[in-house]
Amino acid sequence: MTTRASAATSSDGDVAAQARRRRSFAVISHPDAGKSTLTEALALHARVISEAGAVHGKAGRQGVVSDWMEMERARGISITSAALQFAYGDAVVNLLDTPGHADFSEDTYRVLSAVDSAVMLLDAAKGLEPQTLKLFDVCRHRGIPVITFINKWDRPGREALELCDELTERIGLTPMPLTWPVGEAGRFRGVVDVTDGAFVAFERTAGGATVAGENRLPADRAEAELGEDFTRATEELELVAASGGEFDIERYLQGSATPVLFGAAVLNFGVRHLLDLLVQLAPRPEPRVDVDGRPRPLDDEFSAFVFKVQTGMDPAHRDQVAFARVCSGVFERGMVVTNATTKRPFATKYAHQVFGQQRSTVDIAYPGDVIGLVNASALRVGDTLYAGKPAVRYPGLPSFAPAYFAVARPADLSKAKQFRKGVEQLSSEGVVQLLTSDLRGDAAPVFAAVGPMQFEVAAHRMEHEFNSPVKLDRLPYSTVRRLVDPAQRGIVDAGRNSEVLTRTDGTDLALFADDMSMRLLVRRYPELKLEALVATGD
Repeated sequence: MTTRASAATSSDGDVAAQARRRRSFAVISHPDAGKSTLTEALALHARVISEAGAVHGKAGRQGVVSDWMEMERARGISITSAALQFAYGDAVVNLLDTPGHADFSEDTYRVLSAVDSAVMLLDAAKGLEPQTLKLFDVCRHRGIPVITFINKWDRPGREALELCDELTERIGLTPMPLTWPVGEAGRFRGVVDVTDGAFVAFERTAGGATVAGENRLPADRAEAELGEDFTRATEELELVAASGGEFDIERYLQGSATPVLFGAAVLNFGVRHLLDLLVQLAPRPEPRVDVDGRPRPLDDEFSAFVFKVQTGMDPAHRDQVAFARVCSGVFERGMVVTNATTKRPFATKYAHQVFGQQRSTVDIAYPGDVIGLVNASALRVGDTLYAGKPAVRYPGLPSFAPAYFAVARPADLSKAKQFRKGVEQLSSEGVVQLLTSDLRGDAAPVFAAVGPMQFEVAAHRMEHEFNSPVKLDRLPYSTVRRLVDPAQRGIVDAGRNSEVLTRTDGTDLALFADDMSMRLLVRRYPELKLEALVATGD
């Protein structure tokens, strides 16, 4: 492991050189594994913040800085995503925190399109959980290499060997430990640093609010002072190594193996090891492939794609921020770029880096960086921005198969204008998918969601941001397919438990009460052409 690095000072304008400095990654986990806490612990070690909060705040503790929405703070979960950039050594780290609640997996999938690597965070007591498995599948599908951080070793949990075996048995990843815990879960004495066999002990700080100090002991001294705990840790490491767990960077980059670290994010234990490892190993930005299958060189003119749109991040202004990943060239604040979707120019006068409600102005950005474009009402998720000629367009981001549906109506008919504005905004951000039909009319749009909490967020924001409380009436549909031939719409609409609604991207969705209703209709009309949508793995 490297020693703690100083702040970056390079001002090199060469695009390729700047891209090589970038490390852009996301943290994926099941809810309550400690993802927001880890995000803040990383920021703390990079000296971005001076004191960390805890998600479930106790007396004297702050709320998590990255969780800005009122509902997030009230429930102690992450619903939206935070983006944070900081210098660490000569590297520039772009950390994209993702929604932690299972209902918001679709937003997480979009975030994963903007990163080059991921940290898979596991709870030491629970190991691989359902949401983690889904998100890992997305990483595997996208070829995103994964570093595993086994968290909460300060609490009772499972055996370290058992957790490593689970990685192999359930997702086919060979564990390659780079640290190993000394003392079982709940009696955490420190870790063995595999690179030199030394023991690293951590110094507790009040509430884990500041960086934990570290004391290193060579292996012979550690064995003498720690006795059986250290001996057992080294023997377990030998077992893992004998079963193919020796570190190999190529296997990590290819996605067949994962470096494994142990720690306790709430106490800032082991976090420095993770940050050092990311800087050393995580892949740098690579040329991104456009819709025609051509990789766009990193040093070509500026291009970026929008992976997230968010309104209400600044309650005083109700502005809209579009988060874009820079793919090529140099971004300079104030430049006028073209939106490949609309062919219209977009001025970038207001460009920020956004972490919760904290903002800083971005004057320049390079491939791998994430920029927040403010007052971006003309931008949508999946849009490509570019400068110069020829035009470039990157593949759009998929919309996933919704599982819940509700008709939205204004609770106060005098708020119809605010209602329409809010519905359009939530749809453009991807908070919910918006479905309409001629039969229902524009006054009663249908919200579609991957998880039911998305309806709660939509209703909360409609009331508090757009001053238009809504009534949501659930629809009895649970099965959805794409209607291949629009001419067959009447067949589905005539069914007793089905109808067709059109999504804002133009996709006709055939909704059914259940699988049986769909199968009966297909049996009756064998010519009916239905197609499965991209699913979330539910």
